[in-house]
Amino acid sequence: MSSTLFSLPRVAKEMRELWALSLPIIIAQLAAAGMTFVDVSMSGQYSSLDLAAVAIGSSFWTPVYMLVRGVLMAMTPITAQLYGAGELDQIAAKTRQGAWIALLLSFVCVWVVINPGVLFDAMGVEPRIAALSEQYLIALSWSLPGMCLYQLMASYCEGLSDTRTPMIISVFAVLLNIPANYILIYGKFGFPALGAVGCGYATALCFWVMAVLLGLYLRFGARHKRTQPFTRFEWPNKGDIGAHLKVGVPVGMALFVEVSIFSVIALMVGDMGVSVVAGHQVALNLASLVYIIPVSLAAGITIMVGQSLGRGHANKAAYTSLISILAIILLSGILATFIVMFSESIAGIYSQDAAVIALAAELLMFAALFQLVDGVQLGSVGALRGYKDTRAAMIYMMIACWLVALPLGYTLALTSHLTAEPMGPHGFWIGLVTALTIAAILTSVRLWNTCRRTMQNCGQTLC
Repeated sequence: MSSTLFSLPRVAKEMRELWALSLPIIIAQLAAAGMTFVDVSMSGQYSSLDLAAVAIGSSFWTPVYMLVRGVLMAMTPITAQLYGAGELDQIAAKTRQGAWIALLLSFVCVWVVINPGVLFDAMGVEPRIAALSEQYLIALSWSLPGMCLYQLMASYCEGLSDTRTPMIISVFAVLLNIPANYILIYGKFGFPALGAVGCGYATALCFWVMAVLLGLYLRFGARHKRTQPFTRFEWPNKGDIGAHLKVGVPVGMALFVEVSIFSVIALMVGDMGVSVVAGHQVALNLASLVYIIPVSLAAGITIMVGQSLGRGHANKAAYTSLISILAIILLSGILATFIVMFSESIAGIYSQDAAVIALAAELLMFAALFQLVDGVQLGSVGALRGYKDTRAAMIYMMIACWLVALPLGYTLALTSHLTAEPMGPHGFWIGLVTALTIAAILTSVRLWNTCRRTMQNCGQTLC
């Protein structure tokens, strides 16, 4: 292995490129989280019933959103590889076919989102909360065509290394969401006070504005003049749509599985008492916020790897994968150390209840370990997406979540089969960390084999 592999100038160059791509994605992800925070906090100020309706509705909406988003994220490696290869005409054609997928997904998901009754009944949601939450979801369903088209266009932009434009639009959407919520939730400027339902309409408005703004930018922006996707009409092409879905469906399913496992565990913890639920939620909320950083870096890795492969530089793609994952591990280690050192102070931000703080501080130790193994897993998955290798990662995530995390967590948390007495929420977190460790190992091995095989096929070596 060459002595220049880890030379400081070479590593620094990779890190600069990765951060230049990933920092706008981090900000855009934080903006999306900010929109959720605005929705929850402003609906909570209106009434506790409306807050509960938004919270329950969001727990139903989020897995659907992540599934759709994952399918459309396939546009990033597709575009990145074509951009690296200089096949600019193909970029526009593939994006037009992606638009058909976005529209089809939006219509299917509208039907799913406006029919949550069976799940709400199974969850035992209080009837008045379920009724209001269903109205909230009906309002929110109006966002789906706009949201799907926006996600497709944002993924297209990312594949071309344009991550700043989606970031700017995402931040603008958060700023728009605040007055839109104020007007529609509380009934200002002649509008009726709609409460949680108004929150759904406000979010739908924001997604449509995001789609229109990004569409206009792609149509008239100088940067995308040679790859404008919407200057002509094309009927669906079965081959292109099939190729997109082959990459995108596994991504969407993996995201859906990962998000849904947390929802299922939250339901199981729900019977353990108020303090336990609150402590678990503190750890989960912090883990979700910190998760934004490695998942955004993983998106940057996808772009860099995809473009290198498009140029025929398999060795550069492998090098980017290696260095970027090491960077994520280092950063995750720093974040984990911060969580461990300040666990009680962090818990105190969320609650003043001594029992909640004590439990949350304990669970944050697991959350810190979770960040380390999840960083490896996310980095490996991000690189594999650049190779358009997504099916294996989906299978690994399904195994980790449903065959390891859930049964192991359930056994440790709620039974005494493996321990002297049930471990409570600690058991679920042990299950999650164990599952993510297995997924991290499997995806890392898969990535190494994929990198090595691709370099061999190109007659290249890592140097």
